[in-house]
Parts: sequence; C-alpha cells; structure tokens
Amino acid sequence: MLKLGERIIIVDDRFEQKLPLGEYGYVIAYDRNNDSAFDYVIRVPKANRQFYVPGGDIELEETMLELEAARIEKEALIDFALATRNEELFKRIMNGDQAEDEPAEETSKEVLSREEFIRQVNLKAWI
Repeated sequence: MLKLGERIIIVDDRFEQKLPLGEYGYVIAYDRNNDSAFDYVIRVPKANRQFYVPGGDIELEETMLELEAARIEKEALIDFALATRNEELFKRIMNGDQAEDEPAEETSKEVLSREEFIRQVNLKAWI
C-alpha cells in the first residue's frame, strides 16, 4: 500500500478515464469503500484534477526510475559487448545470466557407476 503524499507515475488507464499516462501525481487519499474498484485518489498537478485509480494503474516513481536505469544499463552493456566483440558477455546479457546455471545442470547429468547409483538410491531411501 502506498503512503499518502508519495509521488507516483500513471502507467495504465484500465477504466478509460482519460488519465494522463506517463505523468506524475501524488497519492492524496485511500478509497476505503469495499464495493469500489478503486484503491487510491491521486492528484495530478499538470491536469489540475483528482482521479480515483486502481492500484495497478499507478507505480512509484522510484520503481519506475530503477526499471529505466536497469534497461539503460543493459543496453549499454549490449553496446559495449558488440563494440568489443565480446561474445561471452553478449550471450550472458541476452540470456539473463542463465549461462551460470548451465554447468550445474551438466554435472548432474553425468553417468554414474552402478555402485554409486545404488549408494545414492539407498541414501535417499534412508532419509
């Protein structure tokens, strides 16, 4: 739940209220009516109006800035990897660091000797 007075950014207009998407506003009240689909009352200074909005239509400004910074950082790393022809870095960025998880899976797929397999089965059965 957002605090009163927090700065938010409008990211969606689910109920088609002609909300100014991408504009900032402030949480000025909670809508405590259980029968209402709206969660907050926000004030948008640029529109000089208040709007009733559901929680999914707004996002904290800090969160949006962090997401934008992460996107810009990823783009910069991709540009750097392409400029330096660093294929390993490029693959790691594009795969979302899944390359680090692959070696762990490869070791578990190794062929076990018959005795080792029986020992592991017995160990798991004992637990």
